[in-house]
Amino acid sequence: MVLLSLPFRRWPCRGQAVRLPDHRPAAAGSMVAGVTESPLSWSLVIPVKVLARAKSRLSGLAGPARSALALAMAADTVSAAAACPAVGAVVVVTDDAAAEGTLSALGAMVVADEPDAGLNPALAHGAAAAAARWPAAGTAGLAADLPALRPDELARALRAAAQWPEAFVADAAGTGTTLYTARPGTPFRPRFGAGSASRYRAGGAAELMLADVPSLRSDVDTPDDLSRAAGLGLGPRTAVLAAQLR
Repeated sequence: MVLLSLPFRRWPCRGQAVRLPDHRPAAAGSMVAGVTESPLSWSLVIPVKVLARAKSRLSGLAGPARSALALAMAADTVSAAAACPAVGAVVVVTDDAAAEGTLSALGAMVVADEPDAGLNPALAHGAAAAAARWPAAGTAGLAADLPALRPDELARALRAAAQWPEAFVADAAGTGTTLYTARPGTPFRPRFGAGSASRYRAGGAAELMLADVPSLRSDVDTPDDLSRAAGLGLGPRTAVLAAQLR
């Protein structure tokens, strides 16, 4: 296990519209364009599948480089998350030795996937490890396949999320989820997977309707997804591999 905590700083960001659930915001204070300013720091949990089984829908494009591409996307995601000033710690949950070595070197705390029962149990396990170490921080689950992620866009989402017990950001299609957050004291209940956005909505989480965070919404499962992410600007590791696949 590798432990590293990243320093928290305040970040500048613009207010965004929020689809409101049936509860009030968790905090109040000075308002900036409709979003309450908050100093909340976040522990970000990122689950990474064993690379040999990751991103099967990219097999036709990547061939034998599929595992390397999956690791490159995870590394670019972790790098962007670690560079986000709202993030106090990045926790990666994985049983893959190559992913552990690469992502811990980028500043992540890596924990083994002890449940070994799929995506959401892995997220819950990582969240428990984070809460034990940083109990005053909010906890967020982030997809590992966001190779175009920009730290400032993640900061906008986390600033908006800080006002709600639970919140989420849907993917570009509006059906999946790329980010789920829970404030301190709120149970962390991840519901990632196909159709997850509807499950978060039904569970009362606030849907953050952020107009200018395209990199946060651009997860990559297919070649078309990778092309769309490339249009936003890929992270350096993914960009190198993607160029070789053309």
